[in-house]
Amino acid sequence: MTTIAIIILVVFVLVLAALICIDIVKAKRANVQYHIKQCIAGYLMMAPAIVLAFIFVMLPILFSLGYAFTDYHMYYPNDIHFTGFSNFTELFEEISNKGELYMAIKNTAIFVVLVVPLQIGLALFLALFTNRKKRGVKVFKVCFFAPVVISLTVTSFLWLQILAPNESGLLNSFLGNFGIGPIDFLADRETAMLWIVLLSAWQGCGYQMLIFSSGLTNIRDDLYEAASLDGARGWDKFVNITVPGLKSTFLYIVITVFVGACRVMIQPMLMTGYELHTVTLSYYMYQMGYGSKLIGLSSAVALMMTIIIGLITLVQRKVLK
Repeated sequence: MTTIAIIILVVFVLVLAALICIDIVKAKRANVQYHIKQCIAGYLMMAPAIVLAFIFVMLPILFSLGYAFTDYHMYYPNDIHFTGFSNFTELFEEISNKGELYMAIKNTAIFVVLVVPLQIGLALFLALFTNRKKRGVKVFKVCFFAPVVISLTVTSFLWLQILAPNESGLLNSFLGNFGIGPIDFLADRETAMLWIVLLSAWQGCGYQMLIFSSGLTNIRDDLYEAASLDGARGWDKFVNITVPGLKSTFLYIVITVFVGACRVMIQPMLMTGYELHTVTLSYYMYQMGYGSKLIGLSSAVALMMTIIIGLITLVQRKVLK
């Protein structure tokens, strides 16, 4: 493993040196004065980020890509054999038999379909609400953003207390006043994922709210004033001015929220544990890698996830233009 890492490092350094040489050649062809000392200073400033990216991003990706085609077991790190596409064949067989992986894909798809529009819709509504020039709006903006800075682990435990399946749970305590319950919300196969969706949208919408707010400040006020003079109503302004003005911001938020939703794992892990009605792709991958120690199979799931997410992201960019 050390030898492979050194080889990758050498290739990485050679590619970086090649890019620097190409940069120098282009500068000379364009008759641009190339300041060697300034460039060296720039690359030295980039060096810490490049080293960290190489160690914690590039190496894990390349190793995971290689392990996906092996039978690597965590207990036997020195006994690795190339197995070709056998890991992927096993995964597709499990999907066809509607096993754990099938449920993980199904639950992840349900989560993504529900949380993406809900979180983006909430974020846009909160951004429009806090973008008004009125007293006290900044206080609301801080309150709406507060869940974002709280650890997702803490947030999950907080919601566990709210949804506790006894009279000590906040929600069950409230429903008890009307003679309802107590209800075990997270044990119900029909509603458990819905509560996880609600938690995730509540916890994450504050961050997208700030991005939308930044986009709203870039829309000129005179456009709204001109629309008002033409008799446009609030909805007309929103559709014809606000939405087109937020197009690039909207694309960025859709892609980032979608990718983040596909990687959901902490919420079901802490709130329900490894249950078929809440297991997700990332949770399944984690369980294969760290629970069953099947690193090769886990890496195959990771590669499959990367391909699927990448293709859907490309389609989103194409559709949203």
